[in-house]
Amino acid sequence: MCNTFEMDYRDIELTIPHRPPFLLIDKIIKIIPGQSAIGIKAVSGGEPYFKGHFPGNPVMPGVLIIESFAQVASCMFAKSMPDETEGKLFFLTTVDKAKFRNPVRPGDLLYLKIEKISGKGPLQKFSGIAEVDGKKMAHAELSAMVVSKKA
Repeated sequence: MCNTFEMDYRDIELTIPHRPPFLLIDKIIKIIPGQSAIGIKAVSGGEPYFKGHFPGNPVMPGVLIIESFAQVASCMFAKSMPDETEGKLFFLTTVDKAKFRNPVRPGDLLYLKIEKISGKGPLQKFSGIAEVDGKKMAHAELSAMVVSKKA
């Protein structure tokens, strides 16, 4: 039986270096280390990108959904390999098969489901599905790498 973990906002801030307005996840409700994670982003009307994307018809940019996937994957990776990831950064290296099916709008509760596909050492590959109310909004495959911070 695998241990599962949750992370609140403070735990996320202690794990990855992103800060508002670029911290794009609010909590992680389930992490199975080395396997999967589910994160949540409560999309509010006050998000700074809605001023220009698009006035009168606000839509969360697809690239920010991809970044949200990467942030959830980074937290899962950190819980899976704490000794190898402590004090390091997670860099997104590839995005493949990205599809955006439905717009994510203010008021949506965005569920970000991440599954590990493969990986060895510092390079890992994941699949992500974004859902609102059980409806698929977007999906993609992405790779991320753990790298040392430059002084």
